[in-house]
Amino acid sequence: MHFVVIAYDGTDEQAPERRAAVRPEHLQQAEKFHENGKWLYACGILNGKGGLIGSMIVCEFASREEMQREWLDHEPYVLGRVWEKIAIHPVQVPPFYLRQ
Repeated sequence: MHFVVIAYDGTDEQAPERRAAVRPEHLQQAEKFHENGKWLYACGILNGKGGLIGSMIVCEFASREEMQREWLDHEPYVLGRVWEKIAIHPVQVPPFYLRQ
């Protein structure tokens, strides 16, 4: 099942510092999930000044529960209190995006 995850960072003064502190861990995990086919696409959400304020990920897991267990329970941006608001929606990905 495919999902889109839209996660917004906290807006307090320390939010950019928290993001920077765990970003290498987040990117390392992201690369692993992309290589094993769990993440199809991901990007940072920017504010009007070009600063990172969140993330968007299109991913594939067997279920919402599996996503929580395999990814979100270990996500550095969750554990590091970077993402403050997370929306998760099942989506339908057109087949031409899934071709390898």
